[in-house]
Amino acid sequence: MRKTYSGEDIRNMENIYRLSLVNSLSGIKPANLIATRSADGVDNVAIFSSVVHLGSNPALLGFVMRPTTVIRHTYDNIKSSGLYTINHLPNHLTAEAHYSSAKFEDGVSEFDACGIEMDEIEGFDVPFVADSPVRIGMRFVQEVPIEVNGTIMMIGRIDYLDIKSSMLADDGSLDLSAGQVAGISGLDSYYSIERIAKYPYARVGQPSKNIL
Repeated sequence: MRKTYSGEDIRNMENIYRLSLVNSLSGIKPANLIATRSADGVDNVAIFSSVVHLGSNPALLGFVMRPTTVIRHTYDNIKSSGLYTINHLPNHLTAEAHYSSAKFEDGVSEFDACGIEMDEIEGFDVPFVADSPVRIGMRFVQEVPIEVNGTIMMIGRIDYLDIKSSMLADDGSLDLSAGQVAGISGLDSYYSIERIAKYPYARVGQPSKNIL
């Protein structure tokens, strides 16, 4: 038994139902806490599920920022300082991370309000999440407006990297399950990640074989 919808059905859905459904369609995505610091020195941290790899040389990551028709502390802080951090979300911090999506007043640090421990790295003047197994220091390089819905792709270069040693393989790949990294689907569902297979580089004529 399956449920099918036409494009018109989707457009005519009740707003909250459509929001929940469409946000879940892309499956489990990386759950990251993006941390920034305002020009006034107020630290901000917020949960994001849209971080994507954009290239390895230079090392670039992007994430999608919702329309700036209302105050977006993350956007404003990145534009003013040029720096931010991306921190993988560990399983034990999902409740605190989810709370960071609430609309806190100006001058309130989500680190304090949500009970998320902050860490400072010398030479990088924005906060990191202390308990994150993968912490990435980013330098803003470009924003790309997405005209169809007013969102913005924020692109940054990796300028600092801190990884829990048990996650790092000899070939440079990461075992997210070893870091107990969480994933997110939709607006409110969090998942633990289990590695089920690892395959060598794919070549024609060489069927993939699990090498775990």
